[in-house]
Amino acid sequence: MRMSVAVDVERLTVSFGPVRAVDGLDLRVPAGASVALVGRNGAGKSTTMRVLAGVVPPTAGVVRVGGIDVAFDPPAAKARLGYCPDVGGLIPRATPWEHLQLAAALRRLPDSWEHRAEDLLERFDLLDAADRVTAGFSHGMGRRLSVVLAAFHEPEVLLLDEPFDGVDPLGVDATTGVIREARLSGAAVLVSTHLLSLAVDVCDEAVVLRQGRVVAASPVDALRGQAGAEHYKALLS
Repeated sequence: MRMSVAVDVERLTVSFGPVRAVDGLDLRVPAGASVALVGRNGAGKSTTMRVLAGVVPPTAGVVRVGGIDVAFDPPAAKARLGYCPDVGGLIPRATPWEHLQLAAALRRLPDSWEHRAEDLLERFDLLDAADRVTAGFSHGMGRRLSVVLAAFHEPEVLLLDEPFDGVDPLGVDATTGVIREARLSGAAVLVSTHLLSLAVDVCDEAVVLRQGRVVAASPVDALRGQAGAEHYKALLS
């Protein structure tokens, strides 16, 4: 049986003045699958994620999340996804618990949301910091909380932009667990990262970007080990 496509990107182009950050990108992520966007800084990974999340409008092309065209109905598309941005996204004067309370209210989650929130905070080693304002958080703590907030409402599509950046092994394990659970529930997961070794551990497929274009898309097994690392370096050069 063919899996439904939860993320469908056709000929996506994003320009900022004379700079073309994404150039004719095609991408598909089936429900229950996990795909990694990998490449150097400036390759177009974060820009692609921001378009999918409805933060940046596409210059051209079609982007669908859960069958919804992001450009034509942003609220409906956003209702189907959870997004961990590469930077920002947190309210400096709010605590993790207040972030979760706000998310639960905006998404009209059932009263049982508190059990889910406590479980995620404990798994990401943030329970003791649940009542501290995020302005004092380290970079790694902020990254962990961003993943918690993205996964909190168990979305159909999970977008994680550099979720492993500056995160300790406990946070890496917790994030890996969230990705696996999302996939088991039938969600599609898209992970953007420059850490190839982690990408191959949590994803089925790797899409390599260079200067806004897809230069290769293959099963992650092709990028494992020393031979895979050398192949990856060749694709980036």
